[in-house]
Amino acid sequence: MKSTGWDHRLAVRADGKKLIGHTGVVLLRKVADRVGLTAALGAALPRGVGPGRRDRGMALVQLVCAIALGATSVLEAEQLQYHWRALFPRPVSDSTLEAIDGPVLARVERVRAAIRRVAWTLLALRPGGFPWIAVGGRELTGWYVLDVDATLVSCTSKKEGAAGTFKGGFGHHPLGAWVANTRECVAMLLRPGNATSNDVADHKTVLAAALRQLPLPLWSKLLVRIDGAAFSHALLEHLQSLTTSRRRVRWVTGWAINTTDEAAIALLPEKVWATALRQDGTVHEITGPDGDKISYQAAELTGVRDLTGWPAGMRLIVRRVKPSRRDLKKLTVFEQRAGWRYQIVATNIPAHHGMSGVPGSGQAWFVDALYRDHAEVEDRVKAIKRVGLGLLPSTSWQLNVAWVLAAALAADLDAWTRLPLLHDEPELAAARPETIRRKLYHLPARLTADASSTSTDLGHGPPRSPPPGSTPTNSRPPPESRSPPRRHQKERTAPSSGPWNPTPPQRMRRSPSRPAGQTGARCRTNGTDQPTDESRPTAITPLRWRSNETACVLQRLPQGRRQP
Repeated sequence: MKSTGWDHRLAVRADGKKLIGHTGVVLLRKVADRVGLTAALGAALPRGVGPGRRDRGMALVQLVCAIALGATSVLEAEQLQYHWRALFPRPVSDSTLEAIDGPVLARVERVRAAIRRVAWTLLALRPGGFPWIAVGGRELTGWYVLDVDATLVSCTSKKEGAAGTFKGGFGHHPLGAWVANTRECVAMLLRPGNATSNDVADHKTVLAAALRQLPLPLWSKLLVRIDGAAFSHALLEHLQSLTTSRRRVRWVTGWAINTTDEAAIALLPEKVWATALRQDGTVHEITGPDGDKISYQAAELTGVRDLTGWPAGMRLIVRRVKPSRRDLKKLTVFEQRAGWRYQIVATNIPAHHGMSGVPGSGQAWFVDALYRDHAEVEDRVKAIKRVGLGLLPSTSWQLNVAWVLAAALAADLDAWTRLPLLHDEPELAAARPETIRRKLYHLPARLTADASSTSTDLGHGPPRSPPPGSTPTNSRPPPESRSPPRRHQKERTAPSSGPWNPTPPQRMRRSPSRPAGQTGARCRTNGTDQPTDESRPTAITPLRWRSNETACVLQRLPQGRRQP
C-alpha cells in the first residue's frame, strides 16, 4: 500500500542555505542601532589593536542580543551565532568582556543613561504616552517608581566571591534596582554570597547608580520602595536626604516588629481599623473556615508609637491579616493571643497631602496597597535571572561583573523592544522571557537577496487562536454546504467562490509608509549590519500584531544615525 503519511516525499537537507534561525535578533539589533546603543558602546569601549581588530561595541551588542535570546555563557552565544551568521558573520568574543574593567564600566554606565533618555523620549511619543503604574485603583500619573531588591544566584563550582548564603546555599547575593513603570533594571551590584540583606553601604551604592540612570525631568516625583532590608536609621535618613529642590522623593519600606510595636498596636481601638484594598480597588477579603467573609485591615500607628530619633515626618502603617496555616508557627505570643498576624510599613508620605496628583494617597489603606504592590519586583527578578543573571559563567570576579552588565543591557534592550512596539498587545508585552522568545524572538526566516537589497521573509508568523464562539478558519464546513464530489457531476462548470473555492485575493496595495518594492512580511536591509536609508516613518506608529506584519515591526522605530 502506498504511504500517505506526513513524511511522504519528504526530503531533509542540512545545507542551511538562505535560512536564519532566531530571527528576533534582527529586531533586537535594529532597536539597538536605532536608539544609538551600538555606536555609543563602540565609542565607550577601548579599540582593539592589530589587523584583525573589530568594533567591540558591535561585539558587545551581539552578545547582549544572544543573552536576550537565552544564552547563559559566551559559548552558548557563539553557538547561537551560527543561526544568523548569514547576517552577522563575525561571532561574539569573550575578549570584549575582559576589556570591561573599572573605568570602562563607568563609561558604559554613562552610555546607558544617555541611551535611556532617548528610549524614554520614544516611550512618551507612543500611543498612550509614558507608562504609569496603578495602585489601589488609582493611577500614579507623573510618579516614577523605583523598586530595590536582592536575590541569590547559586553556583556549583568555586568562583570568586561565592560564599554561603543566609538560606544555606552557595553562590552570590546581588542587589538591584528596577523601574516599575518600564520594567528596566537600572542598577545591579554583584556581591559575595555572605553579604547581608540590610547592608546600608550597598543600598546607598545601588540607589546612587539607579538615580544616575534615571533621565528624570526637572521637579520630578520619585517613589522608592524597599522591603524590610531598609529597617535601619542610616538608610531611612539617607532616603529622606534624597529630596532636593528639583526632585521630590517619597519612600515606602518594611519595618521589623518588636515588643514596643506590639504594645502600641494593643492600644489601637477597633474603630480605627480600615478595610484594605486590592490593587484593582476592590475590597481585600477572603472566606473564613466557617464561610464568613474576613477582610484585611490597616490602621495608622504614628501617633501611638514613639518615633523619637527616626527621620522627621515618618509614619507607621500597621496591617493585620488572618494567619494562614503556613504562618501559624511564626506567630509571636501577642499575635497568637490576638488571632491576627501584623505587618508594619514605614513611609514619609504626608497623611493630609499624600502623593501629588493621586487622590486619597495619604490614607492608611492606600499606603498599605502601595507597599504590597512592591511584590511585583519578584517578577522582575525572575525575568532577569532568565536573561543572563541566573548563572555566572566565569570563575573570575571581573568577568562576572562584566557579564552582569551585559545581562542588564539585555534586559534594557528587551524592555525597549516590548514597550514601543507591542503597546497594543499588553499580554505579549508583559509576557515572560520564555513566552516572547517562543512567539517572537525564535521565529525562523528565509533570507533572500537581489541586486540592491537583502530581505528576511518570516512567512505568515505564528497562528492565532480564534475568539470564543467563532468558527476556526481551518475548520471543515458542514456537509450540507459542501460541493458534491466531481465524479457525481455530469458536466463541469466554472468554479464559483465558496468554502472550497474562495475568491482569489486581490493584489495588496502598497502602504504609503512601506518602501517601494517591499511587500508581504519582509524587512529590508542593505546586506550589512546597518539599516537602509529608504523612506521610513520618523515617529512611532501603532503596531497591529498580524501574521503578515510580524517582521515589519522593525520599521516602527525612528531612524538613528548610520554607523560609520
